[in-house]
Amino acid sequence: DPRGLYVCEIEGKSSSLQVHYRMCQNCIEVDAPTISGIVIADVVATLFLAVAVYCISGHDRGHTSRASDKQNLISNELYQ
Repeated sequence: DPRGLYVCEIEGKSSSLQVHYRMCQNCIEVDAPTISGIVIADVVATLFLAVAVYCISGHDRGHTSRASDKQNLISNELYQ
C-alpha cells in the first residue's frame, strides 16, 4: 500500500509528502493479444452482419421496375 507520509532529508533539511493512492480493485490488464482479439472479433461480426443484411434484403428478380408504373399513371388522363 503506497499511501502514507513520505519524508526526504537532505543536508539537514526535510521535506514531507502526503500520498493518497487509489488502487483499482476490479481492473483487468489489457495487453496486445486481447486488443487484437477484440478487433478481429469486431471485424468478423461486422462482416457477418453485412452478409446477413445483404441476404435478407434479397433481390426480387420477378418484380417490375417502378418507372413503368409511373409511365402508366402519367399516360392515364384521369390521373392527370
